[in-house]
Amino acid sequence: MPSPSDHHAYPTHWEADVVLRDGGTAQIRPITPDDAQRLVSFYEHVSDESKYYRFFAPYPRLSDRDVHRFTHHDYVDRVGLAATVGGEFIATVRYDRIDEDGLPAHLPPPGEGDADRPPADEAEVAFLVQDAHQGRGVASALLEHIGAVARERGIRRFAAEVLPANTKMIKVFTDAGYTQKRSFDDGVVRLEFDLEPTDRSLAVMRAREQRAEARSVQRLLTPGSVAVIGTGRAPGGVGRTVLRNLLDGGFTGRVHAVNHAFPEDWTRLEPDGVPAHRSLREIDGPVDLAVVAVPAAQVPAVVADCGDHGVQGLVVLSAGYAESGPEGRDRQRDLVRQARTYGMRVIGPNAFGIINTAEGVRLNASLSPRLPVPGRIGLFTQSGAIGIALLSGLHRRGAGLTRPTGTEGTAGLAGLAGMVGLSTFVSTGNRADVSGNDLLQYWYEDPETDVALMYLESIGNPRKFTRLARRTAAVKPVVVVKGARHSGSAPTGHAVPTTRIPDATVSDLLRQAGVLRVDTVTQLADAGVLLASQPLPDGPRVAILGNSESLGLLTYDACLTEGLRPLPPRDLTTAAAPEDFHRALTGALADDACDAVVVTAIPWVGDARAADLAAAVRTAATEASGRGAAKPVAVVHLEIPGLAEALAGIGDPASAPGAAPPAEIRRIPAYPAAERAVRALAEAVWYARWRRESEEPGRVPEYDDIDEAGAAADIEVLLAPPEGAPHPDIPPPDAPVPDGTGESGLELSAADTQRLLARYGVSVLPALPAPDPDAAVRAAGRLGYPVALKPTAPQLRHRTDLGGVRLDLGGETELRRAYAELTAHLGPAEELGLVVQRMAPRGVDTVVRAAIDPAAGAVLSFGLAGAPSELLGDTAHRLVPATDRDAAELIRSIRTAPLLFGWRGSKPVDTAALEELLLRVSRLVDDHPEVVAVDLEPVVVAQRGLSVLGASARLAPPPVRTDLGPRHLPAY
Repeated sequence: MPSPSDHHAYPTHWEADVVLRDGGTAQIRPITPDDAQRLVSFYEHVSDESKYYRFFAPYPRLSDRDVHRFTHHDYVDRVGLAATVGGEFIATVRYDRIDEDGLPAHLPPPGEGDADRPPADEAEVAFLVQDAHQGRGVASALLEHIGAVARERGIRRFAAEVLPANTKMIKVFTDAGYTQKRSFDDGVVRLEFDLEPTDRSLAVMRAREQRAEARSVQRLLTPGSVAVIGTGRAPGGVGRTVLRNLLDGGFTGRVHAVNHAFPEDWTRLEPDGVPAHRSLREIDGPVDLAVVAVPAAQVPAVVADCGDHGVQGLVVLSAGYAESGPEGRDRQRDLVRQARTYGMRVIGPNAFGIINTAEGVRLNASLSPRLPVPGRIGLFTQSGAIGIALLSGLHRRGAGLTRPTGTEGTAGLAGLAGMVGLSTFVSTGNRADVSGNDLLQYWYEDPETDVALMYLESIGNPRKFTRLARRTAAVKPVVVVKGARHSGSAPTGHAVPTTRIPDATVSDLLRQAGVLRVDTVTQLADAGVLLASQPLPDGPRVAILGNSESLGLLTYDACLTEGLRPLPPRDLTTAAAPEDFHRALTGALADDACDAVVVTAIPWVGDARAADLAAAVRTAATEASGRGAAKPVAVVHLEIPGLAEALAGIGDPASAPGAAPPAEIRRIPAYPAAERAVRALAEAVWYARWRRESEEPGRVPEYDDIDEAGAAADIEVLLAPPEGAPHPDIPPPDAPVPDGTGESGLELSAADTQRLLARYGVSVLPALPAPDPDAAVRAAGRLGYPVALKPTAPQLRHRTDLGGVRLDLGGETELRRAYAELTAHLGPAEELGLVVQRMAPRGVDTVVRAAIDPAAGAVLSFGLAGAPSELLGDTAHRLVPATDRDAAELIRSIRTAPLLFGWRGSKPVDTAALEELLLRVSRLVDDHPEVVAVDLEPVVVAQRGLSVLGASARLAPPPVRTDLGPRHLPAY
């Protein structure tokens, strides 16, 4: 641990691991006095030209005074950060606080500043990057981190003086996306820029993050050489199995077998014919990827050897990490920390492996005995067992044929690409480093992947995942099945932050991001097969045709269950021949009243073969595509051997060894049950609609009557600690809660809540306290009859089922009688907290909530009040800030939404007013993250307008927004 410097304790939270432009990693941390020798060594490896650019003069070496100045900081007015690889500096950055005259300045302690002179909020910043590491994006990453540090220390603006010839450094500043001012004086370019993040600076940061993380995955999936460390001397065992799979898959690069137990005279491992080495040091030339299959206790030494040899990435198959208990969890953290020190990324530990079917790679560094046929599906799993199941299932459906060893037959098999084969497969096990987020970054721009399938057991950074998933889903489908939905915790091997939001909320948030969430691994494969092979439908209208009336009716019912609009099934009768199927399918695809077709088939009597039926269906679909009438087609068949394979193109004449690739003939997915085919088709219909709507995204409305500054001032006063002491009642929202209620922070009084909401144009119907019958009568007189009498005690609030609310009290006599009944039935008035409230217009009772989850962010929720939301869980959710489209979808996505739109002849209520209320609440929690919870219940929505009858709010110091800070890898 580095030692502290001059005045302030060493800021551990400034340490971060980052991915650089070329996919390698570096560590960023504060510079300390212990770094003197590292700084000197670093400077010796910098060219004279770079030194000149830094100091504007020849500066061959650092003096002792320089070294002291550059390694001693107070971490407030003077801060230095270093980027390191292998423990050595590769770049440095520092800032010095300056006043308005450009002289050194200091931030005074709280309460000791000059009221007439604001504290200095500007600093000079300077970089130095070793020449060997220039062009890797090191300076850009350092700028993000030093900027975040400066904002934390009250600095709002950076100034930098750069020589005009130093174009690389000028570009670092100008490309960062901050608001800038540029001047030229005395031969020096002076750049000044505000450090407040802008939309452009965030976009730049996220674009760099995407390119870097995608490149880091690409390096893992496209190695030029692979070493299997832990290869057994005899066949069998994990290491030897992976080695065999690499060779059988036809890996195009170099393969090395490494085992310290190999005899010294071994140079090749037979019968595999692979070079054998006792250590990586014996290998001449680079090793890009190391597959580690040694006991966990030996892994640290292996990682050190890999780092010294320049290995770019690790696939750690070894078990004995976080899944085994606390000691294993510590071992897992040490593994990641050690690998990142050397600039390596890690898949695993406890991983199943990785696959890349690209013709120029053919990498099978996994425990799967087969290399799937190249295709358009990218597959990510956190579980090796699920990975095995998915690979096997896709293989059985014709999506994963074994590639022949060598080149014979590859031309024919290449013709199968594009059906439902795989582009890449990654199974990360404990996913201590590389995660699903990294794969989304890679697949987003991977031209070989059209569909992303993911099996997740935990989501370590939900906010980032939904952001990346939304961007990826805008160009290609993302299908997710999540395990551990109901356990409320991540699997033992996953050291990830916890989230309090229910699984149903996670599902809604994924849908908002365009993610297709399915319930089972079977549904994951079903949806992937259809999406990878068929065009997206234009709508929900489905034609059904086939040779079985019963199977057609089952398909019709399944369509209705999934919310599709099926046309009446067309029965071709059991005597239908393949040409009848072709004719009927051609007509259906040409029909403008149909958006998709499901073909049903049962075994027939006669000479027709499965191949003939498949050819008829495929030809009709292909001809329709040629006419510009491409529509998705799926086949449901019962016990017709060979039909699925024939529909997938397996057995085509052109797939014989040495044959030319076949013409582009549509391949059709087949399903053994109508429900499975229709469910997959329904997912495609929903996704196609989301894609169309996302092309014109909604907007976050502006309201002239919102008083953002006034609300901020109210919040500041409410959260201010008394007389400078920490407020004892305001822990952060993610702090443990002693009473186990899951709520923390400062609960606002009714008056404070109403005042805060009023700042955002949300009015709450007044309620006056009624501690006794006479007070109740006086309150009713002020408000005007009719009134309601209700308790505010927490255990009785909103509990109309207990008879605790009396409505439509039209006069004093009724009010006194209701008062007596409530106190007699429920308890003394002082325990009930009775209030009187004017009656609101009749309508539908709803509930609007917003809450901040530390991992997912602010979530806006809506449902009908009472049993629908509390008993049935009929509540919908959207991430904040919500757009006008989000608000409209939110109120229409609950199952009980028809009650808002005139169910059974009732009058529709004012949904426009309801949408506006949702948007105002969304703005409140988005503008002020200190508002960690808002609860409006009930909100009575009438035919015209609405009434908020009850409201509560909580304030707390907001959780850290990791998505707005500098990019960094998670530190689990």
